[in-house]
Amino acid sequence: MKYSVFTIKKMLIGLYCIGLGCIFSLQSQSRPNVILVLTDDQGIGDLGAHGNKWLKTPEIDAFYNDAVRMTNFHVSPLCTPTRAAIMTGKYPISNGAWATYKGRDALSDPVTMTDVFKKNGYKTALFGKWHLGDNYPNRPTDSGFDTAIHHLAGGIGELSDYWGNDYFDDVYYVNNDPKQFKGYCTDVWFNETINFIKNHKDQPFFVYLSLNAPHDPLYVDEKYAAPYKHLEGKEIVSANLYGMIANIDHNFGKLTKFLKAEKLEKNTIVIFMSDNGTRYGYREADNLGYNKGYSGIKGSKQEGGHRVPFFIRYPEARINGGKDNNTLAAHIDLIPTLASLCKIDTPDTLGLEGVDFSPVLKNTDAILKHRTLFLHNRQDWRPPRQESDGLVLCNEWRLLQGKELYNVVTDPKQKKNIAKEHPKLVKDLQSENATFYTSALGNDVINEIPVAIIGTEHQKEIKLTIQHAIGDDNGIWKTEQVAAGVKNKNNTHAIEVAKERMYTISCMRWSKEVPGPILRVPSKFPKSNFEYVPISPDKVRLRIANQIFEKTINPNDQSIDFKVFLEKGKTFLVADFISATETYGVYYIYINKI
Repeated sequence: MKYSVFTIKKMLIGLYCIGLGCIFSLQSQSRPNVILVLTDDQGIGDLGAHGNKWLKTPEIDAFYNDAVRMTNFHVSPLCTPTRAAIMTGKYPISNGAWATYKGRDALSDPVTMTDVFKKNGYKTALFGKWHLGDNYPNRPTDSGFDTAIHHLAGGIGELSDYWGNDYFDDVYYVNNDPKQFKGYCTDVWFNETINFIKNHKDQPFFVYLSLNAPHDPLYVDEKYAAPYKHLEGKEIVSANLYGMIANIDHNFGKLTKFLKAEKLEKNTIVIFMSDNGTRYGYREADNLGYNKGYSGIKGSKQEGGHRVPFFIRYPEARINGGKDNNTLAAHIDLIPTLASLCKIDTPDTLGLEGVDFSPVLKNTDAILKHRTLFLHNRQDWRPPRQESDGLVLCNEWRLLQGKELYNVVTDPKQKKNIAKEHPKLVKDLQSENATFYTSALGNDVINEIPVAIIGTEHQKEIKLTIQHAIGDDNGIWKTEQVAAGVKNKNNTHAIEVAKERMYTISCMRWSKEVPGPILRVPSKFPKSNFEYVPISPDKVRLRIANQIFEKTINPNDQSIDFKVFLEKGKTFLVADFISATETYGVYYIYINKI
């Protein structure tokens, strides 16, 4: 018998709950709170405390000066893989989320870090960016969060997000319902965090404060960017990037002061980290910006793409005082480490691949068991390849693409490949990578595309977009690309039908927030300053569950609707716009029960 992802998740959590006895005594109230602050595309050099001579981050620097700093901490070089590893304690190749689009930016794994906290009596909340699935069963509220206030997709203003969002006065989703907010996005996330803590400070809480800044587009109030404008193009890449980080710094200071005023500071674990290397903070070709001496930015397997800031402070456990520790650690380690610090159990069914590095937080002279890390990611629906998409880390050694060996202590910019000088080490690292990769290939997750489940009461309407569609094109992800009529052949979506019945599948050019005819531009452009261009397909073709449908597009049609009977089970939905000369994927698809 086969079960859906959600059914398996409920079974696992149920077993876990029985194992714990679901009994939370008054002792749980003494457990530490946890606030995980995760910034987006802030590199190792995008901080004053790390030696950036232009950028002013006094509040984060003050936290740095009283935190334990993991100076050899690594993540994946892209957003989704890192966030998936944090949430599951598994490598991206093991949890199925190794890309930022193309159907591989949603979780396949059934139980998350948040589930663990929730089942141990914590109130849980997400503010900001999720990027692990926009539809049931992969939304934040399906993954253990009591409260989730977030944007959709990988960034504010992306084509899967609420159309017209631009970082200011946007519409975000409050437990999946759209709501208008006032103010700048980062200010909103921090303000909502503070409000949540005010309402739940009498019991342990876990807050995932997952910012979308300083991810592009680089929008920020001019007052934050102005101090850096004179440096742009001369010393730094982008004044707006620095302004976004200055705004984060201001808000981080506000949160720190709030925790102190509420007498929560000592019993709250606060972590500050980033999800990957910088994108606009360093440009080596022009010698602009600062990357702490490393080569590589976001997306790169070089050190600057995946070595990130990681500062943690927990005064009650004496995890403070401004100390460095160079132990090799990674995103997959957060669940076991936080579980240890919070004295909560993790079920064996999680299959954690990370380790508990809390001993070195409490005693920076402690030594953990030797380990090797494996980072595989690929911007495709197909699995990452063993060597060309992989990176092996061991102590100071880095093996890239299975054949290039670098010592990042003596050669931080990784200019000299010394593989020929260390053939045994190369062979050993290749062997470890092969063993790990072979084991990952045996995981069902690697071969199953994450699905959106239709026909349940958990989500009335499923929204699919070309951003998440499977295909061989590079993909599109911006609203301005849709507005400009950029054509893309990615056209396939993985779904699971929960209930046998009739469904309406609506194929559209425009999202419902900006209605307009398929063949023309909308009459109203909400908050958008880019060009709108008509397209001219003749028909829409829909293929699903061994059924094929075609309908002609009339001049005033805003949507081409298909009424389709679907049986229970998993299937692929393929939707195309068709003209006499070309075929390309439908931009927006909405699925509803009849």
